[in-house]
Amino acid sequence: MAPWSAGKPAPVDRRIEDYALIGDEQTAALVGRDGSIDWLCLPRFDSAACFARLLGEEDHGHWRIAPRSATTCTRRGYRPDTLVLDTEWETAEGTVRVTDLMPQREHAPDVVRIVEGVSGRVTVHSTLRLRFDYGSVIPWMRRSGGHRVAVAGPDSVWLRSEPSVRTWGEDFGTHSEFTVAEGERVAFVLTWHPSHERRPPLVDPYQALRSSVTDWRRWTARCTYHGPHRETVVRSLITLKALSYEPTGGIVAAATSSLPEELGGVRNWDYRFCWLRDSTLTLGALLAAGYHKEAERWRDWLVRAVAGDPADLQIMYGLAGERRLPEFELDWLPGFAGSRPVRVGNGAVDQLQLDVYGEVMDSLSLARTAGLPTKPHMWSIQCALMKFLEKAWRQPDEGLWEVRGGRRHFVHSKVLVWVAADRAVRTLEDHAELKGELEKWRALRDEVHREVCEKGYDPKRNTFTQYYGSRELDASLLLIPRVGFLPPDDPRVVGTVDAIRDDLGHGGFLRRYDTDAIGVDGMPGGEGAFLACSFWLADALHMTGRTDEAKKLFERLVGLVNDVGLLSEEYDPETGRQLGNFPQAFSHIGLVNTALTLFDGEQAG
Repeated sequence: MAPWSAGKPAPVDRRIEDYALIGDEQTAALVGRDGSIDWLCLPRFDSAACFARLLGEEDHGHWRIAPRSATTCTRRGYRPDTLVLDTEWETAEGTVRVTDLMPQREHAPDVVRIVEGVSGRVTVHSTLRLRFDYGSVIPWMRRSGGHRVAVAGPDSVWLRSEPSVRTWGEDFGTHSEFTVAEGERVAFVLTWHPSHERRPPLVDPYQALRSSVTDWRRWTARCTYHGPHRETVVRSLITLKALSYEPTGGIVAAATSSLPEELGGVRNWDYRFCWLRDSTLTLGALLAAGYHKEAERWRDWLVRAVAGDPADLQIMYGLAGERRLPEFELDWLPGFAGSRPVRVGNGAVDQLQLDVYGEVMDSLSLARTAGLPTKPHMWSIQCALMKFLEKAWRQPDEGLWEVRGGRRHFVHSKVLVWVAADRAVRTLEDHAELKGELEKWRALRDEVHREVCEKGYDPKRNTFTQYYGSRELDASLLLIPRVGFLPPDDPRVVGTVDAIRDDLGHGGFLRRYDTDAIGVDGMPGGEGAFLACSFWLADALHMTGRTDEAKKLFERLVGLVNDVGLLSEEYDPETGRQLGNFPQAFSHIGLVNTALTLFDGEQAG
């Protein structure tokens, strides 16, 4: 039997939670339990994928290293306080370990995979199928000085092993097979660079491993949280760091595109961009956990991204603040679990969402209060945003959740307009050296507050509603006490928390809103429980005096992380599966903030 035929894995029902993340803070890869890298975009998070099996089949690109006869691994885990992944297989012949990492790049992105014999003698097979442009382009492969070189259009990838092992081409793939005994190691390095440039300097894979472990542990040592579930909180912070784009300080919402919110459904979106909605919560998590440098870089990215005409403020931007993120479909990819269409880009970029003005104002206010160095033009930008809001706040918008069913007067959006005015007023009250229209903004703050309480509140049910005049509810209303719109002990707040838990509860967690409500989001099908909203519910329960309930919910949420501590966007309580793009920054931000809210000052024990 040919080596490749013997090593080809049996078909498995892949799950989103089967994946682990490695990355170099400029892009990231997803590694499955079968030892296959099924998603990798080079050279940036938002570049076209060269491994797209995640959204298709093997021939759409992947790189699998595993024992010849194995299917899924025996165990895996990150080395403590790092983003270095160890995957082990126990076989009849012995045990082998594969260590995966992407070292911090100096010249070009590298994927390092080190195979090590743990016991016995194990035959290992490597199959590399490079497919540029999301699985649509098969590159030309050649040999060059001990390397395998793949070239197609603008992309070039070099593959080498140390020591060199037998490698051959078959089925439009590059295959290697070798045997490792206890203590023996074989390292593979895959390097990308623009095809018109020379090959970058070679990376020492073993030194890269040592440096990566040291660098990550030095970074995680700065974490100031020492309460319960510290390991899970640190893993969430590492994930946020891994989703950061180091050159600019931006943080992508997720490393992936089009992982479904409903298996087989159409709610599949590209999340490889930076959302303003995440700004305040991200900033708060980084500051509270002791990462002021990262918080300052995120704040600086935010200021650069929103600079310009306030009327042109977008809900999301590219990694460097790019504004054009056109949405289109990749019709050659069948999608994860048959979930189509597969989308790249995000058409919601053109929506009006008034809440983002409040998010920006709140973030910059928080940064100023936390003592981050101010920027000379920061207050001027804030004044321009307020001038725009003075007239624009009365408009309907698409709201926080980017609905595609038409604009409405969403209550959360109006509350965040109030936040914008409130933060502007507080800044002027606390900083006499700044100039602004204090009385006008006070009046605006009061007017918005009155209108929301009149039009966005249902006195019969004692709850705020999703939009003016509606009966529907929305989990974003849980943020009302957090942003200071009303105090936590206000009966309207308590009533809203109870109503949302009753109406939007789903298997012990929380949905964002009712997707069956006619015409609200404009999309067919449903979705799972939204994890960030479930963390918000825990926060709201704590703020309204029900801390024991909040801690029980937090324990259930922490229990949803996969075997390496990662969370996607949503969770299906009926099937016990994670849903949506992965890993999701919003979910991990929620985990960190809720831990800090519930256990601030406590020591793990």
